[in-house]
Amino acid sequence: MLTSIISFGVLLAFALVIFCTIKWWNLRLVGPDPVPLYIFIAILFTSGLDVGLIMFPIAFDFPLYADVATNPAYDFTNPLAIEFGFWGFLIWAFYFLTAFYFCAIEPRVKFFDHGIVKLINNLVIITTCAFTGALFLIYMPYYIPQMGDGETVIPAFYVICFLVILAASYSSTDIKYVKFLSVGSTVVFFALIIGMFINAGMSGGAFVDNISLVGGYFGNIHQFVIPLTEYHEFYLFWWFAWSIMIGQFTSRFVGGLKTWQLLASLLVFPSIPLAVWFSVAFYYHQNAIDMTGLVNWSMTVVGILFVINSFDSLIRLYTDNLNLTSDRYGKVQYVLGNAALLFVLTLLFQSQWLQIQWVGTVVIGLYIACLIYVIGKRDAISDMTKTRPLPAE
Repeated sequence: MLTSIISFGVLLAFALVIFCTIKWWNLRLVGPDPVPLYIFIAILFTSGLDVGLIMFPIAFDFPLYADVATNPAYDFTNPLAIEFGFWGFLIWAFYFLTAFYFCAIEPRVKFFDHGIVKLINNLVIITTCAFTGALFLIYMPYYIPQMGDGETVIPAFYVICFLVILAASYSSTDIKYVKFLSVGSTVVFFALIIGMFINAGMSGGAFVDNISLVGGYFGNIHQFVIPLTEYHEFYLFWWFAWSIMIGQFTSRFVGGLKTWQLLASLLVFPSIPLAVWFSVAFYYHQNAIDMTGLVNWSMTVVGILFVINSFDSLIRLYTDNLNLTSDRYGKVQYVLGNAALLFVLTLLFQSQWLQIQWVGTVVIGLYIACLIYVIGKRDAISDMTKTRPLPAE
């Protein structure tokens, strides 16, 4: 059942991407807070990715994809190409679709202003925030083995997780913090890649050899459209769960790109650092390089920054949507209230009482409802030759 739901959702999303790109190819898109392209990409990259990008590949994903005897579905290409396919290029089209929608169509039709839609959308945002926190909490023992036994979530990890959520809640109080952290995290991420490259003694030739493996993705891109396995299905639901809220948040920073330029930017620019990162990370897997000590701590720090970036942008989004701002309630109440709510929900996700597949299913339902609504309001977009900026916050 879940496989059918996500397959339908993905095919619907890609069909809409193709339709919107062709129909409004040269439409100029502007959000209410436009920024230069490099800042926009940094905000998109750090808001649209989370700690899983740092923590999953070496410890879990590469070994899984390499074991084709146990998992024959992955034997059509190499593990690096599969990892790239789960994180890069084509799936960023989901974010294009929603960013385009919130720049160009939503200001005209106001679907997400309806009470029940606004409530559902913001519940999705809040629960997906908590899922990010749960991933961080669950996998912390593997990346800070110096604390605990390397497997058990000990009380110190709960404290770290709460402090991270608290920091993100504070960061969300001012949009300038979100922009600064996005750019800063991108710089730190590249510093991590360079540091791990040097630490591994990786040669330029080895790097080129690894990055060329990404070609295995493009040669088999059709394999990644619908779920390969239950694990791929999980990833696709995860991306869908993020798609509306990331598009809603990042659309406000679009600075005059045309439709085709926005699509090209989202497919290409985030994929470059992903390919570079996976190429270096795969070298650690290939050579079983020890990562204890500085490497693990460095990855943990960058993972924490990614968690804060993911949280602060989404906290900012749902509090603005629901008018639960720090200006209205005061900074202390705002920060503590959001931190407490998200920490409790993080614990619920950690206990698997909540599932990201449920959230992704709800988002697919929102896609369908929105499409039907927009078709009914097609007169409002029939003459859409230029976008209307989103209302100022």
